[in-house]
Amino acid sequence: MTQPSLQQLEQHDAFIQRHIGPDDAQTREMLNTLGVSSLDELIEKTVPAAIRKTDELNLSDAVDEAEALAELKALASRNKIYRTFIGMGYHDTITPNVILRNVLENPGWYTAYTPYQPEIAQGRLEGLLNFQQMIMDLTGMEMANASMLDEGTAAAEAMAMCKRQVKRNKSNVFFVDADCHPQTIAVVKTRAEHFGFEVIVGDVEKDIPAELFGALLQYPGSTGRVRDLTDIIAGVHEAGALVTVAADLMSLVALKAPGEMGADVVVGSNQRFGIPMGYGGPHAAFFAFREAYKRSAPGRIIGVSVDSKGKRALRMAMQTREQHIRREKANSNICTSQVLLAVMSAFYAIYHGPEGLKTIAARIQRLTDILAAGLKAKGFELAHDSWFDTLTVNTGDKQGEIYQRALDAEINLRKVAGDALGVSLHETATLQDVSDILDAFCGAAHGLDLSALDSEIAAKGPQGLPAALARESEFLTHPVFNSYHSETEMLRYLKTLESKDIALNHSMIPLGSCTMKLNATAEMIPVTWPEFGKLHPFVPADQAQGYAALFEQLQQMLAACTGYDAVSLQPNAGSQGEYAGLVAIKKYFEAKGETQRDICLIPASAHGTNPASAMMAGMKVVVVACDSKGNVDIDNLKAKVEEHGERIAALMVTYPSTHGVFEEGIREICDLIHAAGGQVYIDGANMNALIGVAAPGQFGGDVSHLNLHKTFCIPHGGGGPGMGPIAVGEHLKPYLAGHPVTEIPGTDTANGTISAAPWGSASILPISWMYIRMMGKQGMKRATEMAILNANYVAKRLSEHYTLLYTGSNGFVAHECLVDLRPLKEASGISEEDIAKRLMDFGFHAPTMSFPVAGTLMIEPTESESKEELDRFIEAMTIIRKEVEQVINGEYSAEDNPLHNAPHTLDDVMADQWQHSYSRDVAGRPASWLKSHKVWPASNRIDNVYGDRNLICSCPPVESYAE
Repeated sequence: MTQPSLQQLEQHDAFIQRHIGPDDAQTREMLNTLGVSSLDELIEKTVPAAIRKTDELNLSDAVDEAEALAELKALASRNKIYRTFIGMGYHDTITPNVILRNVLENPGWYTAYTPYQPEIAQGRLEGLLNFQQMIMDLTGMEMANASMLDEGTAAAEAMAMCKRQVKRNKSNVFFVDADCHPQTIAVVKTRAEHFGFEVIVGDVEKDIPAELFGALLQYPGSTGRVRDLTDIIAGVHEAGALVTVAADLMSLVALKAPGEMGADVVVGSNQRFGIPMGYGGPHAAFFAFREAYKRSAPGRIIGVSVDSKGKRALRMAMQTREQHIRREKANSNICTSQVLLAVMSAFYAIYHGPEGLKTIAARIQRLTDILAAGLKAKGFELAHDSWFDTLTVNTGDKQGEIYQRALDAEINLRKVAGDALGVSLHETATLQDVSDILDAFCGAAHGLDLSALDSEIAAKGPQGLPAALARESEFLTHPVFNSYHSETEMLRYLKTLESKDIALNHSMIPLGSCTMKLNATAEMIPVTWPEFGKLHPFVPADQAQGYAALFEQLQQMLAACTGYDAVSLQPNAGSQGEYAGLVAIKKYFEAKGETQRDICLIPASAHGTNPASAMMAGMKVVVVACDSKGNVDIDNLKAKVEEHGERIAALMVTYPSTHGVFEEGIREICDLIHAAGGQVYIDGANMNALIGVAAPGQFGGDVSHLNLHKTFCIPHGGGGPGMGPIAVGEHLKPYLAGHPVTEIPGTDTANGTISAAPWGSASILPISWMYIRMMGKQGMKRATEMAILNANYVAKRLSEHYTLLYTGSNGFVAHECLVDLRPLKEASGISEEDIAKRLMDFGFHAPTMSFPVAGTLMIEPTESESKEELDRFIEAMTIIRKEVEQVINGEYSAEDNPLHNAPHTLDDVMADQWQHSYSRDVAGRPASWLKSHKVWPASNRIDNVYGDRNLICSCPPVESYAE
C-alpha cells in the first residue's frame, strides 16, 4: 500500500480541518442532498459566471497553529514595552486575573451575540446594567447607555445629540476646549465637517462664542489641569446651548462629578478600569446624559422589564431607535456597543468595590503629588497648580534633552506644544517610577528623599486637588458593587452570569447577516500577550515595529481577499467603516471639484446602517426598489440614475444581497453607476460568501468595509468589539483617514479622522491575521465554498417544511436563506417571534427575525458548523413546524401551545402544578439530544411594552431581588 507523503501527513492536522465543520464524508452527503456532484459544481450554479474568480488568492499557503503562533510571536517581539506615562486618555492598568481568565479569555463571554434575544442573554444584560449604573454613579448623571466605541466618537455623537436637543437654537457653532485630547478634537472636527457644523477650538476662559449650540470640555484637561466647570457650563446654558464633558473615569473616583456641575452629557473611556491599552483598543466609551434626552441618545440602553410570569428581567430598551428600523432617520449609525469591554470594566468596579477604587485613585494621586513636589524642589515649573494624575512641566530649551534621557531609560513621556513635557501616572506606577522620572528630568540622580516627601504630603492632604473639587457624593452603593471582593465570590458571580447566556460554546448561532463562526483558541491567544496589550497608541514608531509589520501584512491579506488595492485599519466597527468609506468618496469628489455629488443610492433591501451612514456623511438618501426576487430593480435604478445624474456620489449595495442571493446583474449595476460618474460602495457584511470565489474590487466595487468580527473571525463579544476596515481602489487610496498624533503611512490628516486611535482596535487585529495565516489561500476559498454548501443544505432541508422566500436563478442561495413564515402565521396565528422563542427550548439562538423582510427568519449556518449540528437545527425546525400544524388542526389552542408559551424555564417544568395541554417534556426537552445536555432560558418571554412604558435603566433596589 502506498504511504501518504509528508505533505499529506502535515495537511491532515492542518487548521483548515479544525475551522471547517463538515468532514469529507459529511460534505459528500450534503452535496448528494443538493443533487450536485462537487463543490465546484455548486459554486458554478450559485455564483454568477460574470464575477467568478478564475485565479488563486494571492495569499501564502496555510500553516498550522503552532507555526502561525510562532510567526506572530516573532512579530510581537519587535514591539518594545517601555514604561509609558503619556496619558491622553490611555493609561496602563491591571486586569484582575479572575476577570482576565473568566471573561476576556472565556468563549462563554467572547463568542456570544448581541442580546437581541434577552431570554438567553440575561447574564450579559446584567453586566451591562451594572456598567450603566457605574457610569451614572461616577459621572453624576441620570442615565447612561450601554457603551460606545471610543472617547472620540462618543464626543462626536454627543455633539450631534446636542444639536438635536436645541432645535430652536439656529447656530451651527460647536465650541471645543483646546485642552481636549487632540485625537478627540480631530474626530469631532471630521464629524462636524460632514454635518455642516463649524468647530471653534479655544480657551474656555475667553474664546467661547456668544452664539453656539454646544460645547465640549475636558475634565481634567488633557494637560492635567483640574478646574471647576460650574460657571463655564452655566454661561453656555445662558446662550441656549448644551455642554458635553469628556471625563477621565478614574479621576471621577476622587473628583466632583460633572453632573454636579451642570453637565448635559458626559463621555469618556473605560480603559483605566482593567482594560489593556492594546495600542489603542478595543475599549468601551461611556455616554451619560440627562433623562430628558433619552429618546435622542445614540447606541443602546439596557432596561429593566418583566417577563410573562411577572418576574424581573432585562432587555435592550427603546429598540425602535435601532438603525435597521430608523434608517436615514436614525440618530446615529452606531449599531453596536463594546459589550465585552464594558462588562469587563463593570466587573473591575465590582471586584474592587468603591473602597478599592478610592484606594487605587488615592495612590495614583499621591504618586503624582510626590512627583510634583520633587520637580518643584528641583526647580521645575508646573504649567498648572492643580492636577489628579497628569503634570505638564515647563522645560524650556531642555524639552528634547529630557525627553531623550527618559527614552534612554525606557520611559515614555508626552511632548507638549510650547517646550513642555507631560507625565501621567497610573495604576501600575510605583515610587521607583517616580524616582526614575525625576532622574530623567534632573539629568542625574535626583537625591531627594521621596519617602520623606510622601510623609509630608500625607500630613497635608492631596496637593493638586482643589478642596472644592474633592468628591463628596457617594458612588457604587448598590449591593452588586459591595458583595464580590474575594476571588471565590467573584468567580462564582461571573459563572452565574455566564450560565444564563447562550454562546457559540453551547450551540450554533444561525443568525443571517451576522456570520457567527468559530473564533478559534489559537486566534484568541495573542490578544492577551503583553507585547500587544501593553502598548500605548502614541508611543514612538520604533517601539511598535511589530504592530507596523502586522498591519502591513494584514492589509495585504485583506486586499488579496477582496481584490482592492489599499486598506485602512482605522474604523473600529462596521458602522465606522461605512462612514469612513463614504467620507473617502466625498473627499475624492472634492479633489475633482465635483462637490455637487451629494446623493447616495441605496436599495430597499440594504442594511439599516447604510442610510444612517450616508446621512452622517452629509449625503441625501435615494432608495432604489427591489424586484419580486429580492434583487435590485435595474429598471428603477436606471430611472434614478437618469433623474439624479451628476448629483450621484455613490451607490451602496450589499453583495450577495441582504436577501441571501447572488444577484446576476451586479456588473451591470456597477457599470451604470460608473457611467454616471459615481462610486460603488459594496457593503462587506456578506463577504463570507465571496472570498476566493469572487472579489468585489474586481467586479465593480470602489470601496468595501470588512466586518472582521464576522468574516475574519474576531468574536462578537456579546455585541462588541468589532472592527470595520475599508478596502479601496487605487484612486481612493489618497483619501483614506489620517491621524493627528501618530502618522499613518501614506495618509493625509486633511482627510479627517474616524476613530480615536490610529489603527482602531489594534489589539484584536492579530485574530484576523492568525485566521488568514492558518487558512491560507486554499483554506480561505474552502471556507467560502463550505459556507455556501451549509446554507444550501439547510435551505434544501427546510424547504420540505417551510416556504423559502428567495433563491438564485438555479434555485440555490448564497450563504444564508430567508424562511417566509407569513403563510403559517396567517393559518395558525403563530408568529415569527413565537418560533424564535421556541428555538430557545431546543438550546438554539434564534436566527435573524423580520429582517430584511417582516415575518421571516434569516438563517446563516457558517462553514464552522458540522452536518451533525445542522441536522439538530433542522430537526428543531421540523418539530416546530409540526407544532404549528397542531395549532392549525386544533390539537393545541391558540393560547395554550408550546410556541405561544415559549421559552419554558426550569421553574416552569419544576412547578408543582402543570396546567398545559402538552407535557413538561414537550415544553423543556422537545428533542432527544436535550436529555444529555440542556441550556435553560433564564427567563420567560420578556414584556417589551412594559419595559418601554416603565423605563428603568439602573440597577434595581436590593428589595426587588427578594420579590
